[in-house]
Amino acid sequence: MTPTSHPDGLPAHRSTGRPAGRVLGEGPSPRGDGRHVLVVEQDPSVTELITTALELVGYRVCTAGTAADGMVRFTEHRFDLVVLDATLPDLIGFTRGRRVAPADRPPLLFLTTCDLLHSLLPELGPGGEDYVTKPVRIAEVLARVQVLLRGRAPEQQGMHCYGDLVLDDATCQAWRGSRQLDLTPAEYRLLSHLLANAERVLSKEQISRHVWGEYRANSAIEKLVSRLRHKVDKEHPALIRTRRGFGYWLGHPGRRDAAPAR
Repeated sequence: MTPTSHPDGLPAHRSTGRPAGRVLGEGPSPRGDGRHVLVVEQDPSVTELITTALELVGYRVCTAGTAADGMVRFTEHRFDLVVLDATLPDLIGFTRGRRVAPADRPPLLFLTTCDLLHSLLPELGPGGEDYVTKPVRIAEVLARVQVLLRGRAPEQQGMHCYGDLVLDDATCQAWRGSRQLDLTPAEYRLLSHLLANAERVLSKEQISRHVWGEYRANSAIEKLVSRLRHKVDKEHPALIRTRRGFGYWLGHPGRRDAAPAR
């Protein structure tokens, strides 16, 4: 059965928002297939490089700049794979000493330097862990990710919640309390991205890349945010917030100021 399409983007059953270099609606699915990847990297430029590459081939990416932040995201959500900077100063507690080693732990791809490789190699396990050396080469990162995920079924993400806001990726439906939100695919992708980065500011460029896979004019992003606000924030408190000059974020009033998403 062919999924119905909407004027502002991808087929209704898709929520990743990435065309993987193809014309929307044409060609096979991206090889990332919507799998969820956590990138824990302290260098924003490396994070941006890896995130862009992964999203363009169909992965859904969540980021963290420290091991502590990564641990929070790791415990709140399930990921199909973790890309982890092995040079993080606070790495101990995330993976060293196997403190996070449940039987269903996702595969780990370490980003390391040549001089630290000797200390990392003893920790690598067969099949579930691998590494690339810095400076990273995107083709190598994508190849290693693909190998690590080969034969593994994507995680079923189920429901995502923030307060009384609930998103169900299986059906691409959202609720605010008991009220179901009638969202277009672009609105759903935007809301999902805001929720995945809750209390972090997303720039208009980041939003545009995630929702449409390309840059759109500021006016298009502002109109999309306005439409989404009208649907989400009928109840109080308002959740979709603006940080002037920086972008948009999702969060409750009274929380600490949102930080820029990396």
